[in-house]
Amino acid sequence: MNAQGVEALIEKLKALPPARRAEVADFVDFLASKERSEALKDFLAVADQVAQAGVPALSPEEIEAEIDALRAERRARRAPGA
Repeated sequence: MNAQGVEALIEKLKALPPARRAEVADFVDFLASKERSEALKDFLAVADQVAQAGVPALSPEEIEAEIDALRAERRARRAPGA
């Protein structure tokens, strides 16, 4: 959804009475929970495949280093002149 669509949605929410806004908030929470559940299911399927392939698990330090490297790469792409 683009910025204009988001703004239109916000205006629609503002027009609702508080009780209906609460229902919308509950529905959004439900959708977010469903997304997390699906992402976890996908992750666990991959984790099983990795374990079956005999790939050793990363240490917490290795995970942190991977995260730091990805964040640095993202920052570099966003930097002006990149």
